[in-house]
Amino acid sequence: MLAACLALAAAAAEAGQEAGLPHAFDAGWKGQQTCSILFEDTSMRVARCIFPPGVGHEKHYHNPHFGYVLEGGTLRIADADGEREVTTTAGGHWSTSEVTVHEALNIGATTTSYLIVEPVTR
Repeated sequence: MLAACLALAAAAAEAGQEAGLPHAFDAGWKGQQTCSILFEDTSMRVARCIFPPGVGHEKHYHNPHFGYVLEGGTLRIADADGEREVTTTAGGHWSTSEVTVHEALNIGATTTSYLIVEPVTR
C-alpha cells in the first residue's frame, strides 16, 4: 500500500512540475509564503498553511494527502471544475488519493489554517 501511494505521489509531482506549477508547500500569495513545513522525514511531510482574510494560495498542485482543519473559514476555490465557496470548521478533515490542482482565496472574516500530511516523493 505504501509503495503504491509513493508511486502515485511521484507521478503527481511530475505532472505538477511539468505543468510549471509550484507544489502546495512552495506556493504562496503575492510573493509571501503561506505554508511552513513542521516535520519531514524519509516517508512523509507535514506542513501548516495559514490564510488570513484576503490572503490566498496561488495556483498549485498537491500530491495525494490528508488535510486537517485547525481554524475554519470560508475559501473561494478555483479548479478545473470552476469556482466554488467552501466553509470549513475546526476539526474537519479531507483526503485525496490523486493529484489536485487549484487556487484559493480566503473570502471570510477570520484566519483559516490547515495541517497537510503527504508522502515524500523524492
